[in-house]
This record gives sequence, C-alpha cells and structure tokens, in this order.
Amino acid sequence: MSTKPPCILWFRRDLRLADHPALRAAAEGGRPVIPVFIRDHTVDGLGAAPRWRLDRGLEVFAEALEAAGSRLILRAGPALEVLRELVKETGAEAVYWSRLYDPAARERDARVKEGLRDDGLEAKSFPGHLLFEPWTVETGQGGFYKVFTPYWKAVRGRDLPKPCPKPTLHTPDRWPDSEDRADWGLGHAMRRGAAVVAERVAPGEAAANRRFGQFVARRIKDYDTERDMVAEDGTSGMSQYLSLGEVSPLTLWTKSLEAKGKGAETFRKELAWREFAYHLMFHTPHLTDAPWREEWRHFPWNEDERRREVIAWKRGRTGEPLVDAAMREMYVTGRMHNRARMVVASHLCKHLLCHWRIGLRWFEEHLVDWDPANNALGWQWVAGSGPDAAPYFRVFNPETQADRFDPDGDYRKRWIAEGQADPPDTALSFFDAIPEGWAMRPGDSYPERIVGLKEGRERALAAYEETKA
Repeated sequence: MSTKPPCILWFRRDLRLADHPALRAAAEGGRPVIPVFIRDHTVDGLGAAPRWRLDRGLEVFAEALEAAGSRLILRAGPALEVLRELVKETGAEAVYWSRLYDPAARERDARVKEGLRDDGLEAKSFPGHLLFEPWTVETGQGGFYKVFTPYWKAVRGRDLPKPCPKPTLHTPDRWPDSEDRADWGLGHAMRRGAAVVAERVAPGEAAANRRFGQFVARRIKDYDTERDMVAEDGTSGMSQYLSLGEVSPLTLWTKSLEAKGKGAETFRKELAWREFAYHLMFHTPHLTDAPWREEWRHFPWNEDERRREVIAWKRGRTGEPLVDAAMREMYVTGRMHNRARMVVASHLCKHLLCHWRIGLRWFEEHLVDWDPANNALGWQWVAGSGPDAAPYFRVFNPETQADRFDPDGDYRKRWIAEGQADPPDTALSFFDAIPEGWAMRPGDSYPERIVGLKEGRERALAAYEETKA
C-alpha cells in the first residue's frame, strides 16, 4: 500500500512487464500503479484473429500482473471518457502510456492527452513499441527515408539503451471495479477456428522469452539461409509477440547481440524492416489504405471480392500448391511463413490482377500476428505500389519459388490434404477451422489452376505497360 496518488498505466499493444519504460516511470518513487486496458473503437475494429489473439494475450497478462501483486482493470468505452472516470474513482494524478503510430491511434492519443491535460492531470506517452522513434531517423537533407537500404545503414550502428528490468509494483489502497473479459467476447468471431488455432498459439511474455531463447541458442546462426525455407522452423516466431508488445524489440535486438555471425545480423535487419514500416506509416499515413505511389491510383486492379478467383484464393483453392498451402497454414495456425506471404500476395495482385487491399483486409482478419504497418508495407511492396518496391516485372513464380524454398514438397504436403492417401493432421485441421458453409472435404479433388502462370504474368505486364503509357 502507498499513500501517494496513483498513476494509471494505460496498456494497449505493450502487454509485458520487462523493458516497459512507461510502466517503470509510473512505478518510480513508490507510486501505486493501476494497470488499465480499454476496449474502445480501435479494439472493436480489429479483425477476428487479431481480436481473438488479443483476448488470449489479455488473459495471460492479467495472470502475470496477479503474480506480481497487481491486477489488470478492464473497461469499455471511449478512451478519454473511461480514463476521466477512473481518475475520479481513484484520485490518480497521472496517466501514462506507450506510444502507437498508426493513424487511428495517433488521432485518439492526441485527443486523450489534450483532454487530460486540460483537466490538470499529467498525461505522458513513452517509447517502447519501436527501437527508433520515427522522427529521430532523418536523411542528410532532413527528410524521412523512402528506401530501406539507406534506412538500415542509418540505424544499424546506433547506440541503444539496455532493456530496463521489471519494476516493483505498488498497489492503491482501493482498486476500481473491472469489467469481466469473458463478457467482452473478443474471440467470438473466430468461431470454430478458435479451437484449432489455440492449439498452436502460446501467448504471453514468458512464452515469448522461451521461444526467443531457444531461437538464439539453436537457430539464429543459420537464420540468413533457413528463414526462407518454408518447411523448416527457421524463423524467430516473434511476430505475434511484437504485435501485442509481449516482448520489446529492444529486448530482441539486445539478446541477438549475444550471437555472432551473419544470421544474427540478418535477424536485426528484419527487425529494422519492421521499424522502416512504422517509419513510413508515421510520415505517410496513407500507406495503410491507398497506393503510396500516386501513379498507381489508376492501375486496373479488380476490386470485386465476389469474383471466382478471389474466392478461390481466399479458400486455398487456386490450383497453385504453394499458394494454397500458405493460405491453409494461416487458417490452422493464425500465421503464415514470410516467404509464403510474398508468393501469396504476388499471386493475388499479379497473376490474378486483384487489388492488394483485398489481400490486406483478408490478412487483417485472419492473422494473429497482424500488424498495421507491416501488413500495409508488405502488400504494397509486393504489389509494386509502395516505397522500396521490387520492380513490377519481378513477379513471384509459385513453381520456381516452391522448387527453391520447398524442394522436397514437405510444406505443401503438410497443409494440403487433397490427393494424399494419409494426409497429416496439419492438413486435416484446415477443414476443422474453415466455415462449414465452404463445404470443403479432404477427399475432394485438388483444383486445376484458375490461371496459367505465363498467362497471368503477361496479363499483369500488359496492364502495367498500359498504365505507364
């Protein structure tokens, strides 16, 4: 107990106790800390899988706070209204939070900060979601970076602080009431898929640290070559934890320095790609919903989601085994291998000539590691409409990609049941996860290609040349 006025710590995408600058500052001087999570419009606007994963993360985080002698207060409503009510109930004199950088969060947070300060309260935001605040990385001319390679050169050697340890949390003399997380029903939209994905998701800070410790000890040395092999467990698996802030990027960067060699350097470069995505989203917010390059606003993409090829792509029935395997992996695990994501996106945008926003929204609905900046930049990079994009003529060929990154076909066998006499549980689980209305069965015939690879490539290049002209 403490007689000092409490500080409200508003948690969002920072569900951890270690390396949490806002939490550490809130606990300084022995002040009581009241951890709060608010279900507002940004939470309700999440897709089914991200919202389900958030629910699991909140469950585990609440348990971690209980173990630390604290508790998580849950409230629903507009953030400013909820915080003002909590201030009245608790006598808090300060509200702290970790910064977010997507357009909706920035608009909300600015409104909250202004309102709380008008009330005479201390309202303060802290870093913690990124390694480098977007406004601190500038070109020699003072602008922001639009290409990744010079961005990486600018940040790779920067001095970074050490991760801060977990603080001691003091409790208030009286806790405010909390809503029941179960009543929120955050995971309901996942329906029958929730049980399937739950078997393959381990939420929380402790799970993140275990996974990353194993990665550094066993696999990071080969990360530069193994990370692209879709059938191998060669990646860090940190994307879902970074998405909800169950581990900080500074913690990962620092621990990766314990390993030497090209693999560790490549891993840090991938962390920097995430930073670059946020850098761009901060400086050009339209990245999330409109072509970053103005000249792509009139490209003749199909935007009708009812078309046969779009439905086939969404259901993993395109007739391209690598593409279909990747889509099915997403339904079963809530994740998709990064190399496969590029192939899947290229197939939709180029061979099928469909708008990248269709894919962006589908990923937003189905990925437990959904991230607003990474998702937007990834889709625009592949489509050709984004910054630092590969030339449009670099179309990912699913056949050659499979030959190179799944040479024995293990990934495709793992996720596609049709045509196998004894398909593995991973492939069969897909049929337990998808909507029953799709009427798909393991014994169905595998489909023919909905578009020839040569035909799709030539059609895409013709559309590109016509748009240029």
